[in-house]
Amino acid sequence: MNRTASLDKLKSESFDICIIGAGASGAGCALDAVLRGYKVAIIDKKDFASETSSRSTKLIHGGVRYLEQAFKKLDFAQLKQVRHGLEERHIVLKNAPHLARPLALMTPVNSWLEGLYFKIGLQLYDTFATNDTLPKSKWLNKSEVMAKIPTLDSKKLHSGVLYYDGQLDDARYCLALVQSASEAGAVVANYVDVSGFQKDVAGKILGVNVSDTQTGNAFTIHAKLVINCTGPFSDKVRLMANSGLPERLRPSKGVHVMLPKETLNSEYAMLIPKTSDGRVVFAIPFEGATMIGTTDTECDDIQSEPTLNQKEKQYLADTLNPYLATQIDISQLRSGFGGLRPLLSADPSKSTKSLTRDHEIELDETSGLVSLLGGKWTTYRLMAKDTIDQADEIFAKSNVCITADHILAGGENYKLDSWKELAQKYDLTQEVAVHLVKKYGSRAERICKLTVDEPLLKEKLSEHYPYIKAEVVYAVRDEMAVTPRDFLARRIRFEITDWDETLNSLPVVTTLMARELGWNPEERERQADNYAREIGKFISDAE
Repeated sequence: MNRTASLDKLKSESFDICIIGAGASGAGCALDAVLRGYKVAIIDKKDFASETSSRSTKLIHGGVRYLEQAFKKLDFAQLKQVRHGLEERHIVLKNAPHLARPLALMTPVNSWLEGLYFKIGLQLYDTFATNDTLPKSKWLNKSEVMAKIPTLDSKKLHSGVLYYDGQLDDARYCLALVQSASEAGAVVANYVDVSGFQKDVAGKILGVNVSDTQTGNAFTIHAKLVINCTGPFSDKVRLMANSGLPERLRPSKGVHVMLPKETLNSEYAMLIPKTSDGRVVFAIPFEGATMIGTTDTECDDIQSEPTLNQKEKQYLADTLNPYLATQIDISQLRSGFGGLRPLLSADPSKSTKSLTRDHEIELDETSGLVSLLGGKWTTYRLMAKDTIDQADEIFAKSNVCITADHILAGGENYKLDSWKELAQKYDLTQEVAVHLVKKYGSRAERICKLTVDEPLLKEKLSEHYPYIKAEVVYAVRDEMAVTPRDFLARRIRFEITDWDETLNSLPVVTTLMARELGWNPEERERQADNYAREIGKFISDAE
């Protein structure tokens, strides 16, 4: 993926479809559309997956909470959402095995009756999960639960119900979708901002007026059809195309915190079924830390990046503490992140917690804009299929969707144990080799090859983590990383796991990026300062 070449094509060529927004839904649409034979462009105001799609709970699931609500309230929309999620779960796992894998989740219970309730519920959950090979749920006794999560409070524990969902690295999964679309022929570019639309005399969109935010250069992308996949920002694009449209989105904010791995000291995740506001909260091992989330609060300000505050930190600690033998010390917080959910609502009186995560495809007859509204990570492929089915209808075509069987970039011929060969061939530690294979899949050797002529690139960015310098170079050359945050927050997940070590690695990262991108010393310092300020806001808001 070469950004300069992509920008040249965006300026000089015409497209069948231009997709605005390169998160999960936009990237999924781009891959589906290009595989159906369309000439596709996809752009994003910031980086790929820079908003909602990199800030999820990292779960591939149907939604246990949705299933409970469906039966309690006879809400068939919730039931439909569960079914869709579980139908898609095995596809998400299969198509990128290096980035998505099964995850065992424990639900601790305090009584026999409570255990029976959750066992029945999770058995129902299992029945919706067709076509996959994940193990079925089990009701375990206290000793079995404690053997799996030894930090639980055994005095309060009666038993536990174990079930399985999937886990993914959301930012890199989205990048794999973008890479796959690019390799299939789509033209992709980040940091391209939309300022308006070019229309014909009847008001139909003919092109997208944009600017390259890195240079300020403005131009128009000419396309027969424009698809809006901007998640919680969809109303802004919709109203830009047609100011007469009603607003449809009710964004809500959710935050997660990262604590040391020793908080659970387990490879098993935990579902906390009882919270003060009626949600469920998860405690999940991720990238060498324990991630706890999420919250759900109304969010009126979607222009400012969501951060986490002391109240949200305390809520998550207070939710997990009753289950632990040793209480969480919130000062142990390593990092955290906030995100926005693109919830759909036709009823302003409903709270965001009660809104379904299902999706809707909107065709504005006046402007011709197609908008993909709502949805969640697990169903990204189904959302994209429905959207490109709509495009087929507009173009009077009947193409077949083939994304269910399309292995994503890095998943081709993937073998987890290939780390052994890489470690031996390139003199890498097991920790580093396993990390590379889990992040880059069958393409991990591309990073290793960079170290042959430049052995210093094998050096780690931090002694406490497996990330190496060669990844910075590869991210710039092959993954369109433009800023330090692209690399630190999304190409690797350093930012969301450890703020202090991320900042410690910043000088090395910016020096390597400066070499690759031709930054002078002043630009390198500006990039470092900008990133330090961004992270500084997260840290100060969380204190």
